[in-house]
Order: sequence, then structure tokens, then C-alpha cells
Amino acid sequence: MTGIDVSLGEVAASLALIAVALAVSRWRRAELEQDIAVAVVRSMIQLFAIGYVIQAIFDEESLLLTAVLIVVMVVFGAYTARGRAAKVPGALVPLLIALALAAAGTLGLVLALGIFEATPRYLVPVGGMVIGNAMTAAAVALNRLGDDVEASARQIEATLALGASSAEAAAPIVRKSVRSGMIALVDSTKTTGLIFFPGTMVGMLLAGADPTDAVRLQLILLWVLLGSVAISSLTATGLAYRGFFTPAHQLREPPSP
Repeated sequence: MTGIDVSLGEVAASLALIAVALAVSRWRRAELEQDIAVAVVRSMIQLFAIGYVIQAIFDEESLLLTAVLIVVMVVFGAYTARGRAAKVPGALVPLLIALALAAAGTLGLVLALGIFEATPRYLVPVGGMVIGNAMTAAAVALNRLGDDVEASARQIEATLALGASSAEAAAPIVRKSVRSGMIALVDSTKTTGLIFFPGTMVGMLLAGADPTDAVRLQLILLWVLLGSVAISSLTATGLAYRGFFTPAHQLREPPSP
């Protein structure tokens, strides 16, 4: 497999596509110009910064630095996802636990099975993919959980009045929330190879890898990601729904806006 040599000039030339996005936003008065500009600047700064960090970790071949980076990603992921779960009381702790379990569970399993070597070159990119997808799934699941509890408050209170526990009253909503968190990746996995080529496969093909090798690695990563979003969605909703209820199995009053 050969490397890809991408110059800064080629990166700058690709900004032409950003100009297209800005023109569309301005033409249709979507008012996204500022958001697009901020996203472009932040993506450049963040990616160049993490590139230097990853290069340092690769040079040191340090598993300790790799673990620190994964922990930092989990913490930032949880704080980011909390913004999508504004209606869920105390969402940060469930999110931290969910992302940590998703990362530890999936990475630990692939290492135990000998699928990947315990080196930074494997753990850093795979860990980032796992945590990123787990964060998105948990955020979507908790967002759905908060909306559905708010919309179904009377039905939940009626169920509790009939003698149900908080777990029983929240079970249908939790089930829908888990489904919401997982369904996007499930659907994209169904259409992989037919409608789109995933990023890992595209990157390997561009780097000159054999297509069958790219397919095998992409399948492993897709299934690892499915496991991670399942763990994060289930853990986040299973812990977070309790914040809506008192120890006496009563529905709490929603916080003031």
C-alpha cells in the first residue's frame, strides 16, 4: 500500500466546494454562512492539532498516551452530547458511563479476539470512530427520551397511578429511544456498498490497498461500530430515564425553561 501525498495547495483548492455551500445558503437565505465559516475554521484547527498529537503518540508508541487520548475523547464526547439532551436531568453522568463502556467494551473485545494489535496505530483511529459514533447514538437516544417523556407525562403518571414502577412506566419510551439511537447506523450498514462507500474503505482504496482488503477491514469496523452504538444507546437511556423519577417512583416536575 502506498501513501497519499496531499499538498496544502490541494487542500486550499478544495475550499471551492465551501464557496458552493456558502452560495447556496445565501441564495436560499438559509442564514448558514456564519455556521459554515466557523465549521471550516474549527475543522482545520482541530484536525491539524489532533494530527500533531497523533503523530507524537505514534512516534512514542505509548499505550499510556493512547489511553489518555481516548479518555479525553470520551469526556469531550459526553459534554458535546449533553447539549442534545437538554431535557434529560443529569444527562452528563449517563453519557460518560455510556461512552466509556462503548469504548472499553468494543476495543477490549477486538483486542481480545486478536482482530487488531494493541498499538496506537490501531487503537487511536478505531477508538475515535467508536467514540464518535457512540456519542451520536447516545445523543439522539437521549434527545428522543427527553421529548417523549415530556409529551407522554400524563400517560406515564396514569401508569404509575395504576401501580407500575418507574421502570415499567418508562419502558416503552426507553425502547423507542434505543431504537432512535441505533437506527441511523443500522440503515447505513444495510446500504453500504450499494448507495455509498464508507470512509475507511474509500481511504484504503485511495491509498492503493487491494479492494478485498479494504472490504474486509470495513466490515470489521462497521460491526464494531454497531456494537458500540448498541452499548451506548442502551446504557445512556437505561441510566438517564431514572432522572425523571423520584425514589418513590413519582414523575418529577419538569425544570423551568
